[in-house]
Amino acid sequence: MSGTIARAVVIGASAGAIQALSEILPALPANFALPILIVVHVPADRSNILAPLFDKKCQMAVREAEDKEPALGGVIYFAPPGYHLLVETTGTLSLSSDEEVLYSRPSIDVLFESAADAYGPALIGIILTGANSDGAKGLKAIAAAGGTALVQEPDNAYASAMPQTALAECASARAMSLAQIANFLIKEFEE
Repeated sequence: MSGTIARAVVIGASAGAIQALSEILPALPANFALPILIVVHVPADRSNILAPLFDKKCQMAVREAEDKEPALGGVIYFAPPGYHLLVETTGTLSLSSDEEVLYSRPSIDVLFESAADAYGPALIGIILTGANSDGAKGLKAIAAAGGTALVQEPDNAYASAMPQTALAECASARAMSLAQIANFLIKEFEE
């Protein structure tokens, strides 16, 4: 990460997200020092099963993000259905019901762009499986702010459109397997 110590991780996923996240999140230790903020496209009219599902699988604390709470290290936050998740420059989480972006609310781009503003080069952005282009512009914003951009290898994704678009939009992004992404995060934590 070019000498900058990471302060947060953002992850975006859509179709196939549960399987992909199930290979990364449970591998992280309970004392992982960074907050992990996640947007998965979940329809607003559905209850969000992601936080309780991953709370049972993960060593880290897992919960649905709440408006105006600080992003704490060692916690995995999922965006609630029907709300954009943003990070304020103070590291506080914010929820918004603004218009959908690329037919999605929550939007990966909205989270990534706000996190890039808040954390700059101390941010790790990760795009996983998905069937649209949400997240590509946000990952480019993370790279432009000096952050680290990682993308699931499209050939190994359940839906390859999102990782392919992210790699096309963000020239500095590195394609990795899910195991490599998990190992990268663990190594980043240990350094």
